[in-house]
Amino acid sequence: MWTRTDLKRNAKSVLKKNYWKSVIVSLIFLFITGSGAASTGREASDELSNAKDAFAGMDGSTFLLIIGVVAGAILISMLIGLLLTIFLWNPLHVGCQKFFVNAVEDQEAGLGDVLYSFKNGYGHIGGIMFVRTVFICLWSVLLIIPGIVKMYEYMMVPFILAENPDMSRKEVFALSKKMMTGNKWKAFVLDLSFLGWNILGSITLGILNVLFVAPYQNLTKAELYQTLKDAQ
Repeated sequence: MWTRTDLKRNAKSVLKKNYWKSVIVSLIFLFITGSGAASTGREASDELSNAKDAFAGMDGSTFLLIIGVVAGAILISMLIGLLLTIFLWNPLHVGCQKFFVNAVEDQEAGLGDVLYSFKNGYGHIGGIMFVRTVFICLWSVLLIIPGIVKMYEYMMVPFILAENPDMSRKEVFALSKKMMTGNKWKAFVLDLSFLGWNILGSITLGILNVLFVAPYQNLTKAELYQTLKDAQ
């Protein structure tokens, strides 16, 4: 039976031993999982307002041509984003978890761990992580709560892949589901326990997040994985 207190205490101890490496890997992880959607959406809104005035005196054929070009550019952009997710961001995501898992297991954790997936089951890992994202998104489209439940059910997928890059998709998802059975709510509360730290991080313009909160939280989740794995 695990407790938040034990996980966090162990994570802090590991962080002291691997501080700067944990900060660098967490910074990479923040970049991978971060999104500029909010600012992009605001800029897009301004551009749309300006575009309405420009389109006002335009003839129909020219308007359709521009719409076609814009639609094509959007589709190409989405395709590029999809390919980057599968072949770059997802493998790097698992590589970051490889570092954190090695750190909590008292193994030699190095920055080279971030590139782990590119040397071990590269396409396989990227594909499974993509399927994980699709599953969570589909459940979220149906209802928000089931989407959150599935997110926690598949929470251990990247950690499992970090140690078992050749494991089949079915086995990875089944193992994650088994590990999280009876632990989803506790893992949710564990995430909520970092809310105060995240607020402080926002107040410091993200500086505290980079230098402490993110590595602390990432190592705590790796501690959770290690604890659940040992309990199997």
